[in-house]
Amino acid sequence: MALSSNTRVLLPAFCKGPVILRSLVFAQAVAIVLAFAPGAAEDPWLHLGFTSLFVQWIMLCTSAALCLLRKPLNELPALRQGVSVMAILLLVTTLVSITAHVLLANSVWLVPLSKEQFVLQNLLLAMIIGLMAIQFFMLHTERQQRMLAQSRAELVALQARIQPHFLFNSLNTVAELTQQDPDAAEQALLDLASLFRAALHAGDKSDLRREVTLARQYLALEKWRLGDRLRVQWQLPEPIPELPMPALVLQPLLENAVRHGIEPLPDGGCISVQLSVHKHSCTLLIINPAPSQPGSKGNGIALDNIRQRLALQFEDAARISSAVVDSEFRLKVQLPIEGGKT
Repeated sequence: MALSSNTRVLLPAFCKGPVILRSLVFAQAVAIVLAFAPGAAEDPWLHLGFTSLFVQWIMLCTSAALCLLRKPLNELPALRQGVSVMAILLLVTTLVSITAHVLLANSVWLVPLSKEQFVLQNLLLAMIIGLMAIQFFMLHTERQQRMLAQSRAELVALQARIQPHFLFNSLNTVAELTQQDPDAAEQALLDLASLFRAALHAGDKSDLRREVTLARQYLALEKWRLGDRLRVQWQLPEPIPELPMPALVLQPLLENAVRHGIEPLPDGGCISVQLSVHKHSCTLLIINPAPSQPGSKGNGIALDNIRQRLALQFEDAARISSAVVDSEFRLKVQLPIEGGKT
């Protein structure tokens, strides 16, 4: 899949630790190759020390510039973005080369070259390495786009399987409510419409506040269907942050809790939803009973699909973990407050 000049791609978050670490490892690999290349220097270990310091400074300064300029760069088409990144790399290389030559011109660390020769040599190397890095980044971008397309296709397939089951149950509930409580039946239809409207836009982005509202509407429908068998405890902060996230994340997790934790029990049980907001992260904890004979495995959106969609937006900054503790199934979703893909 080729990227045209009008295609928009997203730079990685160069302010984040994992990206910085990968950049430093890449820079050190380049320094080792340059230091031990045939004819590079009489003492390759001494040359490695200087080259490592020099290359790492270029990498750190370039990463800092890309971190600060990430937002405007992400607004550019792919071709202009690549040219801009290359220009930043060459500018940083020029500044670091001039500084190194001025400070180390008379030391054993520097090969005896004029300032112009030294700068031009480094610019040529930076251009070659930069082109290789950009090509690698383009391949990584293509892989992410394929993963996104696959994730959306899986989501659509899963929705096609889930919606009839949930629709029939909800319509049966509304039919019963029309005889008992017309106002409640009307509200149930409105909640059902909101859920299916969200399902139609499942590939779009949402935020935590809208996800909580959608989850409340879903549980309200299930409450009408299950009655006293379903009890829900909400522990939410006020106000709920408008944290950007993929659509249809919270509701499917609660659907799993209802299907596998409440429905198999004759007396039902309680679902606890706890949301805690910290300085750099937001933690969502869902607790439901864990019956010894859980319900059907075919209901609910697979956790792997949700993990994949969160990874596409937040990379490895978002985490989902689960465990059974004291006959309770505990599912924890951790999202970053800042640093998600924009």
